[in-house]
Amino acid sequence: MSRRLWTTTSAAVLLWTGAAHAQQAPTTPQDPEATEQISTIEDVVVTAERRTSNLQETAVAATVLSGQDLENRGVTSLDQLQFVAPSTTVQNYGQGNFFNVRGIGKSEPTTAVGVGVITYRDGVAAFPGYFQTEPYYDIASVEVLRGPQGTFAGANATGGAVFITARNPNFTDVNGYLMGQLGNYENVKFQGAVNVPITDTLATRFAFNTETRDSFHDITGPYTGTPGQVDTRSFRASVLWTPTPALRILLKGDYNDLDFGGYPADPALSTNDPFKITANGPHSGRDEFARVSLNASYVFDNGITLRSITGYQDGISEFSTDLDGTSALNNTFYDRVEEEVFSQEINLISPDDRRFKWLLGAYYQYDDVVFPVTTFPEGAYHVGFPEGVVDYYIFGETPKETKAVFGQISYDFSDRLQVQVGARYAESTSTNDNVYTTYPAFGLVLLQNDEVQDEKVTGKLTVNYKLDENNFFYGFVATGNKMGGLNAPNFYVPASSFEAEEVTDYELGWKSTLMNGQLRTQLGAYYMVYQNFQVIIGDPEVPLFNSIANVTDDTILMGIEGSAQARFGPWALDAAISVSNSELGEFFAADPRVSRTGLCDPLTGPATANCQNLDGNNQSYAPELTFSAGVQYDFTFGNGATLSPRIDYAHIGEAFTSIFNNEALGDRLEARNIVNLKLTYAHKDWILAAYAVNATDQTYIAAINAGLRYAGPPRQFGINLMRTF
Repeated sequence: MSRRLWTTTSAAVLLWTGAAHAQQAPTTPQDPEATEQISTIEDVVVTAERRTSNLQETAVAATVLSGQDLENRGVTSLDQLQFVAPSTTVQNYGQGNFFNVRGIGKSEPTTAVGVGVITYRDGVAAFPGYFQTEPYYDIASVEVLRGPQGTFAGANATGGAVFITARNPNFTDVNGYLMGQLGNYENVKFQGAVNVPITDTLATRFAFNTETRDSFHDITGPYTGTPGQVDTRSFRASVLWTPTPALRILLKGDYNDLDFGGYPADPALSTNDPFKITANGPHSGRDEFARVSLNASYVFDNGITLRSITGYQDGISEFSTDLDGTSALNNTFYDRVEEEVFSQEINLISPDDRRFKWLLGAYYQYDDVVFPVTTFPEGAYHVGFPEGVVDYYIFGETPKETKAVFGQISYDFSDRLQVQVGARYAESTSTNDNVYTTYPAFGLVLLQNDEVQDEKVTGKLTVNYKLDENNFFYGFVATGNKMGGLNAPNFYVPASSFEAEEVTDYELGWKSTLMNGQLRTQLGAYYMVYQNFQVIIGDPEVPLFNSIANVTDDTILMGIEGSAQARFGPWALDAAISVSNSELGEFFAADPRVSRTGLCDPLTGPATANCQNLDGNNQSYAPELTFSAGVQYDFTFGNGATLSPRIDYAHIGEAFTSIFNNEALGDRLEARNIVNLKLTYAHKDWILAAYAVNATDQTYIAAINAGLRYAGPPRQFGINLMRTF
């Protein structure tokens, strides 16, 4: 078995932000002497394991960012998260994307298959297949957990989980902020929030975000739509009611109408400027969805907490694109997706101040995705196009149901030694119900009616040891499971199923606090063994279609991760590094882009030029080297004002975009180096900032999906003005 060693270095810039961890809009220090006294790093907490705990004393590899951190680094959505969170990559290609943590994840085109990395919004597992472009605004924190989260996040979290929490109402006073932004590409953005206490026990918070922007692309050809033009509107309302000290009820509702104008792309092997392309097909991309979450908790007299988290989500996604990426051919794709998700979680949690602690939970989710038959009536797709145009459609329904129970116990053998045991049992069913893939030009209709079921126990065994108040060591063994699923039929590959993916993760870690709290470090090592590892094989003729297959041999991922954060007076510095090795196990597969004859059995091959043994190949979207760093300095003036220049740098190395690792067919993403600049002047309630994202205007390809390349955003710059109150 051939072996390749590759190294990934990455850095997360976790700047101390003081009040940014509170539930209010960002503020600035008014007392220059107080500013000079800021010389330690404030505690960072993590809530993903259903308790609030200090990150430095929690056995988890995680990056936690406050809302102010996101604003400082120019992170407004999932796409930019990869530049600030270590071991994270995102490749956006339209309705779906590749979201990877430690090189683990996969495309998210449908809820019929697992996502690898689960996203939670205010405690509710968000849409697993679509609607990943929701903007980050009025955010309290984002927690990115690395490695399988089998106990608390459950099935499909074999790569990790992301927990996004919006700011909650509070009872202090009427407060909030308003922000306006002007930038190049005629960018106009407005954002704001207001917190209103109604009584001593009832408070509300309202937030909004709107943005418009011209397209980055210059497209020629008889295309339709407004490719790449952005027009988005998002609104959130929250109500917090605490009728008694023991009862807390939090209700949140979100609405998003996000029109991205489509996702222009051209062939992967093109050498032209990726922002100057041709097309003769439609371009549209719009997501409209709403979410309601109800979080209710009650603390009994004995300190035990009963908590209920209920979620309901409903959304519509419409998408069309020119599949060949040129004006030469007439291949187009259309779809409309209607998704509805209901979820319910119940927790029973023991008090935190006991030697023996425990947690019990139950979870239910029903996720229904419908591709309506009547979305695109016959003839509508021919408007403006010659007869004989080749079009593709997907119709049908793909519901999925999940039931689970989970729990964790921990025992403190002493003030230093603690042992934790967690487990989760889950049953899942995934169905393709009357799923049609249609090709009107060929008079071809492919039908699938099928169902797969999966049940699995996953868990985690952890040993924690506190050497002293400043040094925390941990070791654990964790397992995860990503359920099997169904591939929709397409022109080249018939309907098929694939097996569940299982992972066992072995980790050791050390977290320390040094120099009287001015410096914190985290060091960890992991060794993950994947069985039936799920990989993606794209269809180059229909780039929106992917097939999932299992690697029959064990796939191994291992690495070392280290990070540090420091605060020295007005200086804030952070860095992180990971060294990793990733290889596919023995597995035969035929590249769909290469013509072949005969069968290609995944177990036996035979190995030929068109039936490849992928043993030792790199996992897709796993760059050999990533690095990021940031620094900020706060100048303080006599009137209490501050001037804060900031620079962030991120390097994401070259990576393969398919498991075939075929550079000749465009399987390699070139490296990119992103520099972000920001200069912020804050005085009393006013904050004025000038920013530049991708300040060097590097042209780079952000994603390649089965034959098409998608350019990353060019340089964007502008100013924004914020008023807090």
